[in-house]
Amino acid sequence: MTSKARLRSGLLGLAIAVFAPLTGHAQMAHQHGSDAACEGTELRCATKVTPFFAQDGKLWLAWMAGGRVSVASSTDAGKTYSASVPVNEQPLNLDWGPDARPKLVVDGKGGIAVAFSIFRDQAFNGQVLTTRSDDGGKSFAPPRPLTANNESQRFEALALDQDGTVFVAWLDKRNRAPAKAAGRSYDGAGLFFASSRDGGATYAEATLAQDNTCECCRLGVAFAGPGRPVVMFRNIFDGGVRDHAVITFSDLATPGELHRVSTDDWQIKACPHQGPSLTVAPGGTYHVAWFTSGKVRKGLFYAHSRDGGRTFSEPLAIGQADRNPTRPYLLATPEATTLVWKEFDGERTIVMVMQSRDDGETWSKPRAVASTDNASDHPLLVAHGGKVFLSWMTKADGYRLQAIGDES
Repeated sequence: MTSKARLRSGLLGLAIAVFAPLTGHAQMAHQHGSDAACEGTELRCATKVTPFFAQDGKLWLAWMAGGRVSVASSTDAGKTYSASVPVNEQPLNLDWGPDARPKLVVDGKGGIAVAFSIFRDQAFNGQVLTTRSDDGGKSFAPPRPLTANNESQRFEALALDQDGTVFVAWLDKRNRAPAKAAGRSYDGAGLFFASSRDGGATYAEATLAQDNTCECCRLGVAFAGPGRPVVMFRNIFDGGVRDHAVITFSDLATPGELHRVSTDDWQIKACPHQGPSLTVAPGGTYHVAWFTSGKVRKGLFYAHSRDGGRTFSEPLAIGQADRNPTRPYLLATPEATTLVWKEFDGERTIVMVMQSRDDGETWSKPRAVASTDNASDHPLLVAHGGKVFLSWMTKADGYRLQAIGDES
């Protein structure tokens, strides 16, 4: 299968929209509906939407629509939004892969760092662009490349450290050409990283953390403590096995050893387009979720680590296997660890949720919190003021921010 075909196949896996509210304890903010043939840059036309709660409680969104990345904010938890501001003035060929989306973080001073990727050519070679707003989202500096290297970069992930430093990790193919010139084979891409001390205005030189990783899956990034990022990614192990791994940094410039999350033995010479999710609880527990179709296990799984990612618990199967559980997302707060994912019952895509209040030892019974019967984005989670919210974009009903109540 060609790269183009694989990407298109991955997009078909997104097919699901038309939101039908379900009974339960969740409460939904104002919906921003989407037109069936929407080609504008408005939120209602978005295909990918990424949320971020700033320290002052303001909700920020970054989305892609009409060849542009746009940003807007809400002071009432998603009921109304400010006028959108385009990050790029001219339309670009934004990376439309299943695991690609714009990213943003907002520091304590109101500075906004944004990163997104574009396709530079027909071979799906990418380039990560970054920009920053110093005036509270009223305007953005012209986007510029994250790195001067001209090889393919994709799947950037932003994270904000406690002191306002922006950490970014991404997948990069700059080592492909030297390997080819030396007559060596080269699989996958390199996991690179950099940091910004000025809120995303400039970034340090790109540094390699791990070579020969899977080249087409989103990354999971969190902090194990101040100045100590953790990155979860799909690695390429011996024999072409694409299983997940984590690296914990000792500081912003020093990646630690690679530790395998689970031996699933997924031998595949293609792109799964199914990245993992990682969150680190206040007490230090790593919570991870991932999809695999390996020889050892198939489906969606959860595990945790209580020793800084060195070892992980036995994988716990998530969801109903006959409903193709996929696209997990985890978020740990002081109150609970929450996991959402998508299932398909043959007619509708359903967002399922379960929560753990004992740091991943036991979990509530899975329950449905949202559904749609057309195209939709991946479900995401954000938290503010002691509440956890589902962030989800569907084709028919648009964007909604939905509070996830306690299970009962």
